Amino acid sequence: MPQVPQTFFDALAVRTWCGLALRALGRAREEIDAINVYPVADGDTGTNLYLTMESAVAAVEAVFDGHGTLTERKPPLADAARAMAHGALIGARGNSGTILAQLLRGMAQVLAADGETAHTDGEGLRLALRRAADSARHAVAHPVEGTVLSVASAAADAADGTEGDCGSVARAAYGGACAALAATPGQLAVLERAGVVDAGGRGLVAVLAALVETFTGEVPVFGAHARVEAALASSSPGVADVTLCGDGPEAVQEGGPAFEVIYLLEADDSAVTRLRQRLDTLGDSLVVVGGDGLWNVHVHVDDAGAAVEAGVEAGRPYRIRITHFGLGDVHTTGAERPPRERAQRAVVAVVPGEGLAGLYGEAGATTVLARPGEPPASGELVAAVRRAHAREVVLLPNDAELRHTAAAAAEQARAEGIRVALIPTRSAVQGIAALAVHEPERRFDEDVVSMTSAAGATRYAEVAVAERQSWTMAGICQAGDVLGLVDGDVAVIGADVTATARAVLDRMLAAGGELVTLVLGDEAPMSVADILETHVRETYLAVDTVVYRGGRQGALLLIGVE
Repeated sequence: MPQVPQTFFDALAVRTWCGLALRALGRAREEIDAINVYPVADGDTGTNLYLTMESAVAAVEAVFDGHGTLTERKPPLADAARAMAHGALIGARGNSGTILAQLLRGMAQVLAADGETAHTDGEGLRLALRRAADSARHAVAHPVEGTVLSVASAAADAADGTEGDCGSVARAAYGGACAALAATPGQLAVLERAGVVDAGGRGLVAVLAALVETFTGEVPVFGAHARVEAALASSSPGVADVTLCGDGPEAVQEGGPAFEVIYLLEADDSAVTRLRQRLDTLGDSLVVVGGDGLWNVHVHVDDAGAAVEAGVEAGRPYRIRITHFGLGDVHTTGAERPPRERAQRAVVAVVPGEGLAGLYGEAGATTVLARPGEPPASGELVAAVRRAHAREVVLLPNDAELRHTAAAAAEQARAEGIRVALIPTRSAVQGIAALAVHEPERRFDEDVVSMTSAAGATRYAEVAVAERQSWTMAGICQAGDVLGLVDGDVAVIGADVTATARAVLDRMLAAGGELVTLVLGDEAPMSVADILETHVRETYLAVDTVVYRGGRQGALLLIGVE
C-alpha cells in the first residue's frame, strides 16, 4: 500500500484511502462497538463498519489485480470508484454499514461521472463529499440528527467553503466532522444519557481521518486511532464531559422491534419505491441503498418473515440475514441472560452452499456461508470464531483462495485469547474428511494432526461451466464448456456434465481410493449422482460412494476421493 501522499484523487488514491480506512476502523472497532447505543445498543457498529469497508477494499484490489501491478497499468478512476461502491454495497452490515455504503456510492457517482477522467482535484472531492452526504440522508426513511448523517453533512458543509487541493478539502471535511461528532450528544437524548458520542459518526471520523492521511501523508491529531476529547472539550457547555467509552445501554429506549433484517435485492426503481413504503409500515431504522438494479435493504421489524416477503414481491432478495436482538439488549426488560460458558473446542468452517452448511452444522461445526462470487471477509471468519464460543477452534477455510483471509482471521482471534489452528483445506470435501475424524475429547494438537492428515489424504475435484474463453492446462475452453478441475487445475474439457464428471472420477481413482464423496449443486442434472454411483460400483471394487446435496454452491459437482 503506497504511503506517499496522493496529489489527485485517482484510482491509486481510492485504493490507498480504502486501505487506510480499513486499518483505521480496525484500530477503532472495539471502541466504536463499546459506545454503540443508537438505534440499538447491540455493540456491533464498529464491527459492521469494518466488515463493510473490508468488502470495499477487496473489490478495489480485484480491479487492480485485473489491470496488473505496474503503475502505468492502474485502472481508471471510474473503475476503482465503482468497485469501491459496489464492494461496500454487497458487503454492508447493519444500519451503520449500510449508510457507509451509500456514502461511498454517492462519492463514486461523482468520481466516476466522466469515465475517461484519470483523476479529479479538490473541487471534485468537494462535490463527491456533498453527493455522499445528500444521498445517504435520502436513503434513510426517517433521518435523525445527532447521527452519522449529521456528521456527514457537517463534513460536506466544511468542504464546501474550502479552496485548494484534495488535502485541504480533506482536512476541512475532517474538522467539520469532528465538531459535528462532538455535538451529537446535544442532538440525541439517548447519547447524552449514555454519556457517549454517536458510534456511526465516530466511525465516519475515522474514515475521514484516513482521507486526510491519503492526501497529506499525515495522521490528523485526533485521527483514526485517537480519541476526540479535545474536539469534545471545545464544544458547547455540557458536552465537554461526554466520553467515548460508556456502559449506559440501559438508559436507552425499550420496546423496539425484535429483529434486524438485511438482504441484497435485485429490483427496479419503481419496485423499490413500493418496497420502502411497505417496510416503513412494518418497522423502523429503514435504510435502502444502491441503484442500477441492485440494492441493500436494512430494517428493524417484529415480523421478519413479512420483511423478507416484501422483498420477494419487489424482486429477488438474497444473502438474507436475520438477527434476533435477544435478551438483555435495548429491546427487552428484566434480568440479563447469564453468560454462556465457553466450550473447550469447536470447528469453524467455510462452506459453499446451504446444503453443506446443514451437513457441517449437524456435525457440530459453526459455518460461514460463501456464496458464488462472494467470498467471506476475514471479519466474518473472526465473528464466526467468536460465535463458536470456545477456548480452542479449528478453522477450515475449504478454499485455496481463502488461505490469507483465514490466516488473518486466525491471527486476530489469537490476539483475543482464543487458541486457533488453521487447517489449509482447499475444498469442502477435504473439510468433510477432516470433520469425520474430529474428536473434541482428544488433546488439541492430536486432534489437529488427525484432521490435517485426513484432509491431506483427500483428493478433490469439481465440475463447473466455463464463463468465458480461456487458456487452461487441458487446452483452450470456450464459454459454456464443461470443465473438470482436479486439485484446482483444469484436467478435462467436455460438453456433457455426466461424461466430464465420469472422466474426472476415473482420473482420480486411477491412483486408488476407498471412498468417493459427491456433493451435487442445484444446477447439476438429477441423474448424475446415480450414474456415477453405478459407475464406481461396477468399475472399482471395494470403493464406497456417499452423496450430499450442496444447494447453490457455484460448482455443479464437488468430488472427493480418499
